[in-house]
Amino acid sequence: MSSTNEAFNFVGSQGTTLSGRLHRPGTETANAVKGSILLAHCFTCSKDLHTMSRLAGGLADAGYVALRFDFTGLGQSDGNFAETSVSANVSDLTRAAASLIEAGFGPCGLIGHSLGGAAAVLAAARLKTVRSLVTIGAPADTAHVRHLLSDSLSDLDAGRPATVDIAGRRFDLEPGFVSDLGSHNVLTSASELDRPYCVVHAKDDAVVGFENAVALHDAAMAPKRLAALDTGGHLFGGREHAEELLDTIVDWFGSTL
Repeated sequence: MSSTNEAFNFVGSQGTTLSGRLHRPGTETANAVKGSILLAHCFTCSKDLHTMSRLAGGLADAGYVALRFDFTGLGQSDGNFAETSVSANVSDLTRAAASLIEAGFGPCGLIGHSLGGAAAVLAAARLKTVRSLVTIGAPADTAHVRHLLSDSLSDLDAGRPATVDIAGRRFDLEPGFVSDLGSHNVLTSASELDRPYCVVHAKDDAVVGFENAVALHDAAMAPKRLAALDTGGHLFGGREHAEELLDTIVDWFGSTL
């Protein structure tokens, strides 16, 4: 029987309910679960982005319990996105990891995509329940997303709220989001992470350049791996790319969880 998934909601960092989907292995492998894995989506995305849903389902098929969820104010989660920040995302990840523990799933692996990958590095540095980390197309600096806000940066930098257009969708942001970007050092957190870390990045990623992967890998301590995939872009949208991404991550967690 194939894997299954069910609603898994929990209280986030701002006291609102966050929406998640918990994927479980099929009945034939349910008694031999290999571990639990938490997934963090990219900036302004959701748990239902194909990158997240395919990974979660594939990890469950491989014998892991996998949780994907929406950050505060995105997807089906409650809360106001305008009031969120990287710091809030890190806290949401902390609450998600704690909720897995409370549900009896024990220590976990952590996967973060794009800005969610930067947040995952920052969160893993404070979460001893994270046994192994994977980032996918992650920036080495949270300020990388400033270029997405270019039309509104003058207002935000001046302390005024603004509405930004990202990939054809409009989002309200408070100036605190931008000021918070500069308060994090992802490379320092990577250098202090004392657990296995795999940096996955497509060489043809046009959104977050491959040099970010090199910087993250160089900063991290061993055990570490730089999984440089020739193609896949930023979202690994094609079936072949998605399967290569999944195989890479399953192999990593198979040896580190």
